[in-house]
Order: sequence, then C-alpha cells, then structure tokens
Amino acid sequence: MWTFVRRKPLGAAGGLLLFAMLALGLLAHVVAPYGYDEADVFSRLKAPSMDHWLGTDNLGRDLLSRVIYGARVSMGVGFGGVALGLAIGSSVGLVSGYFGGRLDLLVQRVVDAFMCFPLLLVALTIMAILGPGLENVILTLGLVLGIRDSRVIRSAVLAVKAHLYLEAARALGAGHAGTIAKHVLPNILAPIIILGTVNLGAVILTEAALSFLGFGVPPPRPSWGGMLSGSGLVHMLRAPWLALWPGVALSLSVFGANMLGDALRDLLDPRLRGNR
Repeated sequence: MWTFVRRKPLGAAGGLLLFAMLALGLLAHVVAPYGYDEADVFSRLKAPSMDHWLGTDNLGRDLLSRVIYGARVSMGVGFGGVALGLAIGSSVGLVSGYFGGRLDLLVQRVVDAFMCFPLLLVALTIMAILGPGLENVILTLGLVLGIRDSRVIRSAVLAVKAHLYLEAARALGAGHAGTIAKHVLPNILAPIIILGTVNLGAVILTEAALSFLGFGVPPPRPSWGGMLSGSGLVHMLRAPWLALWPGVALSLSVFGANMLGDALRDLLDPRLRGNR
C-alpha cells in the first residue's frame, strides 16, 4: 500500500476520495444533520449559513444532507453497476473466448449490435421499458457495460488460451470448467480489475444523466443528477448553490474513480509497468 501511495499519489488520492464518498453514503443517516426530505418552509432558498452549511433548496431542505444522501445513491449505483457488469462481462467473455467457433461468432455479433449505439441511448431505451428506480438503474447499467466489457475480456482470454500450460492441463485430463476456473480466470484478473475501476466513473456519470433526464432514481430520494435538474435548474441563477454542490460532489467522485483506475492500469498492465 505504501509503495502504491509513493509511486501513484494521484491514484491514492482518488482511492481516498472514493472511500470518503462510500463512507458518507453508508453513514448518511449518522453524518447528515437533517433528513433528506426534512423541510422547513421558513428557510427556503437560504444561502449557506451556520444552520445550513451548503444552503437550502426551494422547499427548505438542507442541501448538505441531500448531497450526503445522494452519495449513497451514486455510490450504490456505481459499485452495484460495476459489480454486475463485471459478472456479466466476465461470463460472456470467458465463454466466447474459450470455446470459440460458431458460439463465439454468434455472441460477438450480438455484442457488435449493442456497441453500435451510444451507452446513454441504450440505457435510456431500457429504462423507458423498465421504469425509474434504483434497482432498475443498477440492472440497466450493469447489463449495458457488461456486454461492452465482454469484448475486452474475450481478448484477454484469447491471449491466455494460446499458452502451452492450457494444453498441458487438458492433456492431464482437466475439464473445461476446471481449466477456466484454475488457469484462465486467475490470469485475466488484472484487466477485469482495471475495467471495474475505469468504468466506475462512467457508471456514476451515466446514472447522473439518467436522473437528470427523469429516468433515474425518482424523488424524493436525492440523487446528484436529479438535484441538478428540476428545482436546481429552475432556481440556479437565484440560488447557484443548488447546482454548485451536487456538481462538485459528482466531479470529485468521477475524478477519484478515473485517477484510481489510471493508477491501477499503470501498475497491473504489463505493457505499462516499465523497468523497476
């Protein structure tokens, strides 16, 4: 850990930011001074003060509390979507790359069809069918990213498949399931970890975009993207803190995810390690 901090200080700072956001989300009911839907009609659109450090919104709700509770939504969607996406992408990439043949051809054509459209457009289409909700957002983003990531994981499987130790394992009588679990999967963990950290920022941003467009987490549950739309968009000129602080929180979380992902890629990718 100390070596990672010394060699990749920006990556360590990004990991610390993500850990802080995750801790805020998990402990939101303890850290937040008010409830996320606790309103005070006499304190509407109040500027930052000692009672409300980040100000209040048009309904008199404490903005600091809503930003903290928004971390729970964004981090939950981010880590949940990435975990589901890696599970789907790893399964599809392993099966497609290991068995090859017609199965690989069929699976890759389906992947090509998904990759023809932008990520946000596919996510909006699926969310329009499923409806808004936290679970539906995690399912949608995990499915879309998993199918896209399967192409990268398939390439890693093809590189490992060409090694002679797989032929030796098969010659000794190892079955397909044992070969994949013991010899293929452990040797492609590095690109899987890199994909997870790099995709975390994309998932958080996509969730914010879905919430901004009204297809994400429905109100009154706070989401950083949802806070940027609605009242934040209407009252932005009169009360700029409504858009400022959710945007800062969103930027910090995406910055932390990208910095951590870049640092792990430099350390785990053999082509980028360089000489010690």
